[in-house]
Amino acid sequence: MSRVVFLNGCFLPAAEARISVWDAGWLHGAGLFETMRARFGRIFRLDAHLDRLMGSAQKLLLPLERPDLPLTSDFAELLERNGLTEARVRLTVTAGPTIDEDTSRSQPQEDRPRLTVCTTATRFAAYPREFAERGMTVSISPYKVAPDDPLAGHKCTSYLPRLLALRDAHLKQCGEALWFTTGNLFTEGSISNVFVVREGKLQTPPLETPVLPGITRAAVLELAKIAGLQAEEKPLTIDDLLDAGEVFLTNSIMEVMPVCRVEKHQIGNGNPGPVTKRLGEDYRVLVEKECKADD
Repeated sequence: MSRVVFLNGCFLPAAEARISVWDAGWLHGAGLFETMRARFGRIFRLDAHLDRLMGSAQKLLLPLERPDLPLTSDFAELLERNGLTEARVRLTVTAGPTIDEDTSRSQPQEDRPRLTVCTTATRFAAYPREFAERGMTVSISPYKVAPDDPLAGHKCTSYLPRLLALRDAHLKQCGEALWFTTGNLFTEGSISNVFVVREGKLQTPPLETPVLPGITRAAVLELAKIAGLQAEEKPLTIDDLLDAGEVFLTNSIMEVMPVCRVEKHQIGNGNPGPVTKRLGEDYRVLVEKECKADD
């Protein structure tokens, strides 16, 4: 089956999909994206993903409204056309062409830019089972987050620094790179949010650190409350990370990923801990429950 994408309101074979060479995403990295998890042909917390994207667009690109983005039925049809029920779905929105290709002139500032909106769906590929069973080893990023960086806390297509840190982690045989601010506060991973368990409390950096307002992060905080676990968002340091009894990562594809080592430093007893296991299982149940709803 030939892969199908949804580009600017049309379903197209991937091989025929085209964007302008003048597109601001291509030229300047002026874009946003969401990576989402589909189960049973339905995207987990789609509205939360779209709300986050629209919030970032308001601050970084231009105001977006829900009709500017694919409908829920469009996502469902994209999955169906690709023959997928378990999938990784990506929605990318850029500021669109910077030049009117018919006149070769810059678009007047008063005109609303023609956004480029593209959705793709690929078969879901889980992380290796050994990561979940034994825990992942992570590294410390050689780069730092500047709290006044206008892109911090947003899921932007200007992703090269994160990919460079992740490449550095992979060269060290690590699965993720953890970032700190220029003021040495712990933030997040290159592609994940991070939680620690210390003195019986679940802790994660607050959004204003800054960190990405992860959809999985929010779901885990909800589940912790339901489970009666003490959870708090508070500034964390390297000592808080290394002294933790448990550490785990979250994102839509990793779900809840235990961390066993930070480079050569062992976390806890070197195995996934009880809080991580509990929240990991609760999260899997939650995704299945919400994605199977109304079937």
